[in-house]
Amino acid sequence: MTRRKLVAGNWKMNSGPGSDDLRAIDEVANRATVDVALCPPATMIQQVHAIAPNVWIGGQDCHAAKSGAFTGWLSAEMVRNAGAAMVIVGHSERRAFAGETDGDVRGKAEAALRAGLLPIICVGESEQQRASGNHVATVLAQIDASLPAASDERVIVAYEPVWAIGTGRTATPDQAQQAHAFIRDQLTKLFSPEVSAKVRIQYGGSVKPNNAAELMSQADIDGALVGGASLDPRAFSDIVHAARAVHG
Repeated sequence: MTRRKLVAGNWKMNSGPGSDDLRAIDEVANRATVDVALCPPATMIQQVHAIAPNVWIGGQDCHAAKSGAFTGWLSAEMVRNAGAAMVIVGHSERRAFAGETDGDVRGKAEAALRAGLLPIICVGESEQQRASGNHVATVLAQIDASLPAASDERVIVAYEPVWAIGTGRTATPDQAQQAHAFIRDQLTKLFSPEVSAKVRIQYGGSVKPNNAAELMSQADIDGALVGGASLDPRAFSDIVHAARAVHG
């Protein structure tokens, strides 16, 4: 089946493009035959949603609980009420710097679904794990423990090899496709062939206009989770155009 491509920009802890550039991205999204999303800092979700109504807005994280004594966190319901339609969970920077476990990520993904958000669940191996040949086992273990316990075709998986995030290094199209293929095979085992065929798997890790089309033309790569290039409105728009050209 043909899965609709999703190009999502993760601004991380950056303010992102200005209003005029956001309106230009919104116009690109309005004309695109693919889904376009931006994940700004939480304080900007409402603002970006108001300026770019044709863009899906995502949060960068959420808490697994609906409410409680969790200073500094936001529940999935709060992220949704701010105007988001999706949320990133389990990004490698959260796993590394905030000590998040696969169990934490699963709780957040389930909270996102409960709140009506699409969770973008990030998985990926380190350079050492790939060099030692443990990258497949590492990613499969993350899939098994990070995805919701119940089958749900609304989940989005983002394969982001840690060694390619912010380094300028990118997995080759063959490397990326191999990883996406074994992820989809694992989804078939965890859920069902029917659900696996509908789940979108994005590639992330130094995605740029000059490599986006070749990556997204692979059979199991259903879009891109874009980091640094999403802060450049022209580069991000070019990646969206690349997805559109591949998607048809």
